[in-house]
Amino acid sequence: MKCLPLLATVLLPLAGPVFAAAHADTSMTAEVTSNDGIAGTVSVTPQPSGVTVVKIDLKGVPAGEHGVHIHETGDCSAADFSSAGGHLANGMQHGVMVEGGPHPGDMPNAMVGEDGVLSATYFMPDLAPELLMDDDGAGFIVHSGADDYVSQPSGDAGSRIACAVLVSPK
Repeated sequence: MKCLPLLATVLLPLAGPVFAAAHADTSMTAEVTSNDGIAGTVSVTPQPSGVTVVKIDLKGVPAGEHGVHIHETGDCSAADFSSAGGHLANGMQHGVMVEGGPHPGDMPNAMVGEDGVLSATYFMPDLAPELLMDDDGAGFIVHSGADDYVSQPSGDAGSRIACAVLVSPK
C-alpha cells in the first residue's frame, strides 16, 4: 500500500504527455479552396477535455454572415462542393434551436467584415474525432448565407462557397 503513492508520483507525470501525444495524432489542418478567391486554413484539434477545437482562418470571404459546418464527406471535387455530402449529422437534427439538435458539426454563424477576413475559433463538445476519421474523411464548408439554426436538414444557409477536406493524419 505504501508503494501506491510512490507509483502514482512516478506514473502520473508520464500520463499527460502520452495523452497529449495520442490527441496530437488526431489533429487535422486543411487548406480551404473556392471558386471565388477564398483561401486559408481550417484546423480541427481534439483536446484532453473531450472538446474539439475548430479554428478557421480565411481571406477573401464576402462580407456578411455565413453558415459554417462540418459535412459528412471529405471531397471538394464538385464545382459546387456538393461532393462533400450533407451535414455531419450522426443521427441528430440540424440546428441548436430544434429538439434533437444540433448536428455535431453545426457551428455558430461566422461574421465577416468588409476586409473579407473570417477568423473564428469554435469549441465543439459533440464533434468526436472518430466522426471525422472514417474512410472518407469529412468536409468543411462555408455557405453563402447565414444558418437559421432551424431548417432541416441544413439550416437554409445558401450555396457552398468554400470547401476543405479533413482526413485522418497518416
